[in-house]
Amino acid sequence: MSKSPVSFELNGSETSLFVEGGQNLLDALRRGVGDLTPKFGCNQGTCGACTVLIDGQPFLSCLVLAVNAEGRSIETAAGLSDGPSLHPLQQAFIDGFAAQCGYCTPGMLLAAKTLLDRNPNPAREEIAEAISGNLCRCTGYAPIIDAILSAAEIVRRSNRP
Repeated sequence: MSKSPVSFELNGSETSLFVEGGQNLLDALRRGVGDLTPKFGCNQGTCGACTVLIDGQPFLSCLVLAVNAEGRSIETAAGLSDGPSLHPLQQAFIDGFAAQCGYCTPGMLLAAKTLLDRNPNPAREEIAEAISGNLCRCTGYAPIIDAILSAAEIVRRSNRP
């Protein structure tokens, strides 16, 4: 099978690799680049574990062809922190015990970031809607929603995106 070159920005760094025709972005990120934060879940677009941001919008990377990443800006949960400084969402998830097994956490974080970038003062119902495409089987949703509310307050106070 022939491979095609693909270049994109990943978490602020230019990245290039060769991908097979039909290869999804999830596989390219995990195997080709080594970013293991998007998780392999259902591989059918129903669990949200593989969520990434493409040009600032959430996408299920298992449903995106890797060749479609060409020239795009992709952000994974690995790109949320600023060096050793965690993003307020990451810290709120830790402080609020919003992750047990952690499998859903990267997708939840990116869904929440998308919401807070658009609306830094969301209501509880808006948060529930924003994360509705991400399944959690361990924690339940209350601690996750509480953590996002806590992070929203920190983001508003610090004016951090």
